[in-house]
Amino acid sequence: MDAFTPGSQHSVDEKHAVDSSAADGDRVEGNVDRDGLKLAKDGRTVLVPQPTDDPNDPLNWSWRKKHSVLLALATISFIPDFGTAMGSVTQIPQAKQWHKPVNTIAESIAINTMLSGVSGIVVVALSSFFGRAPVMFWMRLIVLGAVFWYAFAPSYSQFYSARILVGFFVGVGQSGGLMWIEDMFFRHELPRKINIWSGFIIVSPYFGPWMANFVVWRESWRWVYYIYAIMNVVALFVVCAFIDETFYDRRLSDDRQPAWRSRILRLIGCERHGRESWLEAVSRPFIAGTKLPVLIITVYYFLNFAWVIGVNASTSVLLKATYHFNSKQTALFYFGPIVGSILSTILGHWVHDLFGRLYVRIHGGEFASEARLWIIYVASPFTGMAIMLIGYALQRHWNVYGLSILLGVQIFGINIISTAVNAYLLDAYPEGSNEVDVWIVLGRTLGGMLSTYEQLPWVARDGTHPLICPLLYYRKALNRVVGTAKVFSIQAGITWASLIFVVVLQIWAGGSESGKAP
Repeated sequence: MDAFTPGSQHSVDEKHAVDSSAADGDRVEGNVDRDGLKLAKDGRTVLVPQPTDDPNDPLNWSWRKKHSVLLALATISFIPDFGTAMGSVTQIPQAKQWHKPVNTIAESIAINTMLSGVSGIVVVALSSFFGRAPVMFWMRLIVLGAVFWYAFAPSYSQFYSARILVGFFVGVGQSGGLMWIEDMFFRHELPRKINIWSGFIIVSPYFGPWMANFVVWRESWRWVYYIYAIMNVVALFVVCAFIDETFYDRRLSDDRQPAWRSRILRLIGCERHGRESWLEAVSRPFIAGTKLPVLIITVYYFLNFAWVIGVNASTSVLLKATYHFNSKQTALFYFGPIVGSILSTILGHWVHDLFGRLYVRIHGGEFASEARLWIIYVASPFTGMAIMLIGYALQRHWNVYGLSILLGVQIFGINIISTAVNAYLLDAYPEGSNEVDVWIVLGRTLGGMLSTYEQLPWVARDGTHPLICPLLYYRKALNRVVGTAKVFSIQAGITWASLIFVVVLQIWAGGSESGKAP
């Protein structure tokens, strides 16, 4: 059975299309329907894609092995933004020690963020050529050496150089995450598994400052990076203990598949499973970027995730300026967004399936990949409202507990949105999961980099911005608002306005795509 064709509708059993709980686990051997299609444990859900009879096929792996790899991938994906965000806490003591302006220190954070996204093109190309596992292993090994370098760096120039090296290689789990998930799980399982992986990524920028503030409250800023280096040691151990090659070329018959001899050999690359030519591996990410749905989702995600990073990057500074918080109080403040992210991950385990089933019911048994996007219309208003109220809370010194809750609401919404856009593109391009993932990560990291550069200077300019403010029809009303209230209101407006991209995608772009992988 072919994968669902994106951008068009199909008559499907409601449960077959979207119910993850129907077959969240191993399939029953020999459980087939009258057409010879393999079914899940429930005896009803047709498995897409159809697994082979090869026990080495990742779709046939045990529940335990699949989820061990998934949790290892989520752990690796947690590391990059954790390390980037913790730098926002250490930039002031670093500036004092190295006699540099704080804005100069902040450049290392921005370049780290940008490179973790841009490097995704390299990650995906190498993974298609050599296989998933060896790229993960060797990049994590390079990161381990680099994080120890900047933990003990005697000068800012060395710290900056090490930060560049870490930024380029640390994003391997994020940039290639979708391809790992798509390799191991069936189509109806994808939203729940993406939700787990995405939840680790979304919460990580808040755990970083939470840890760093507790550390600098009592110890030198260097201990923040010592702890981060230890975390990367653990991450490499997790890779060595649990990661296995998930690339399986379904174009080949079982007797033509490469031999599966040793997990360690697959991990270090001696047992190669990649089958793309070098030209194909390099060109496919760029071809994916020419697909209109991919481009629209990238721009939409850029316009939304930028303010997540921007608000987070400026929070610790603004809390100290507004509420005169010390490091301990700032650390405790981050419990709000951490709880919000965890709750959204738990809720997302069911809510994405619920919206899928409602779509099928409303459309008379028809399912389309664009069904994954409807939940955005629920999450986006809460996200934008939270951003705007955060600005007013900081401007007018509202209760700090309410401010923490608002940050939790923002992260709650963006987590729901993240799973929706990832699930949509994976449904739309099932054969191009690695390539489309590059553009999602690129949109997120470029938005984060630009907001890191702009957020505090923008607030310092009393909310005026030479590029954005002239474009806003309500700029005269904003002139009566100052500081963080104005800045965050503009960002909330951009969040809401970006919904037009989702509308365009659902009405027009969906129907124009052929559904083939890029």
